[in-house]
Amino acid sequence: MSSVPSREVARRVFATEYNDGSHTFKESEDERAPLYLLLPTGERANRVFFVGTLTETEDLGDDSEYWRGRIVDPTGTFFVYAGQYQPEAASALRDLEPPAYVAVVGKPRTFEADDGTINVSVRPESISEVSAAARDRWVVETAERTLDRIEAYDDEANEYGRMARERYDLPTERYREATVAALESLDEGDELGGDTDAADETEPEPTP
Repeated sequence: MSSVPSREVARRVFATEYNDGSHTFKESEDERAPLYLLLPTGERANRVFFVGTLTETEDLGDDSEYWRGRIVDPTGTFFVYAGQYQPEAASALRDLEPPAYVAVVGKPRTFEADDGTINVSVRPESISEVSAAARDRWVVETAERTLDRIEAYDDEANEYGRMARERYDLPTERYREATVAALESLDEGDELGGDTDAADETEPEPTP
């Protein structure tokens, strides 16, 4: 039997934590080995899953379409970029009319800006419109996963927790507070139009 690599789990993560991530790594020398983003709460992510409000889309391409989408969750902003190699996601960004709740599965991408800052974005595999109830469920489930990671962060058996402590000088209380704020936002009954004020926009990724 030929061995087919299994797909990596798509990690649920809030924008505030995702955007703090900057360290990427592989766990083998194989050029096809998965590339992981190290989450600051101590987990590796080859794929991520998030739900939020699509507030803006823009075609940045010159010769061909290259779409940027701005997606806001209760803690911050995700940026997604899709071009000719992500036709389904690019089509979704072309056709969706902001504001809309969307669910996104994609791969982390990092890009070093001219000033040396590492910006993080998402190369989407899929983008689909969802209901407000689905968005709320994602917030609750992501809060649970985030708190679980924080709980395990200092466990000496947690190799990714150790790696996060070495790579990032970021207190996990930051993410606990963001998680609590995200849950509290559900009680406010917010309408479409964005969950939070916009974070500073990242520089666009280079066109592939």
